[in-house]
Amino acid sequence: MSDCPGNGTSNGTPPAGGWLELAREVLDIEMEGLAAVRDQLDGGFTEALELLAACKGRVVVTGIGKSGLVARKIAATLSSTGTPAFFLHPVEGAHGDLGMIRGEDVVLALSNSGETDELNNLLPALRALGVSVVGITSGADSTLARMSDVVIEARVPREACPMNLAPTASTTAALAVGDALAVCLMRIKDFGTKDFKRVHPAGALGARLSQPVSNFMHTEKMPVTPQTAPVSQALAALNAGGFGLVAVTDEAGLLAGVLTDGDVRRMLFHENGYNPAWPVTAFMTVNPRSVDTTASSGQVLDLMEAKQITVLPVLARDGTLAGLVHVHDLLGKGNVRFAPE
Repeated sequence: MSDCPGNGTSNGTPPAGGWLELAREVLDIEMEGLAAVRDQLDGGFTEALELLAACKGRVVVTGIGKSGLVARKIAATLSSTGTPAFFLHPVEGAHGDLGMIRGEDVVLALSNSGETDELNNLLPALRALGVSVVGITSGADSTLARMSDVVIEARVPREACPMNLAPTASTTAALAVGDALAVCLMRIKDFGTKDFKRVHPAGALGARLSQPVSNFMHTEKMPVTPQTAPVSQALAALNAGGFGLVAVTDEAGLLAGVLTDGDVRRMLFHENGYNPAWPVTAFMTVNPRSVDTTASSGQVLDLMEAKQITVLPVLARDGTLAGLVHVHDLLGKGNVRFAPE
């Protein structure tokens, strides 16, 4: 790669074969690295796989710098394919995050050289917690390898970087080893299509959130009280409804306000004391947030998250109360009731 930009000879001009030729050369080097690591796989990989398959806790994937970025992806892949995992930043681990780790966990530690100080300084504390450590490194005789229970060697012949410095082929290889572990674990755990859909609800959720909110709102047994009612009647409806909210309507069925759990707390600590005969209008929230029946569930969910609202009144075009929607209904958790019928 004598004509590669960055080696001081090209001044930003394309190499003799053009940029496509250079790009293909980079990919050739990456493939060369993957082939080398494939041939290096030995009993260490099998031992690591057995440790991970037998893990009763979670897989803690750790690394720093480029290895840390690869570790994050491996943790995400494991979690989404049936092996609970999370990423631990070595520096944050040394400042309290070790509290997330239990003895039944297994640590998967990544370092190309195996001599990353931030990672290696953390390993004795990890070992003291009783966890097993699997190291992925090119340094078979490195500090990381010596402190690991099992080592998966991932040594590439060279980096794609023209100076052989920037992690390129080595990070690709480490990522591929993580994928190999994840796929093998899927087979061991018989993780199938149904399991995949269970932990990837975004597709179903996306379809759900594109529908109008009227498809998911509650229209029966809603906690509603007229604005002429006393507080005692509103409290009874609040308790029976299980929504944490009572809709207050006028004679025409238009939404006049809502009485929430928060309104009740303020009422109970009113400076003049609490009188159940007081009108509900004295304590209800006037002009509450509401949505139209034609609003998409996604729009409603955005509003509820932004304003930290769990229940919203849904209004017909004429302003009358059409229903109530709970955030759990939008997320697909069914008809939610928090109080006995």
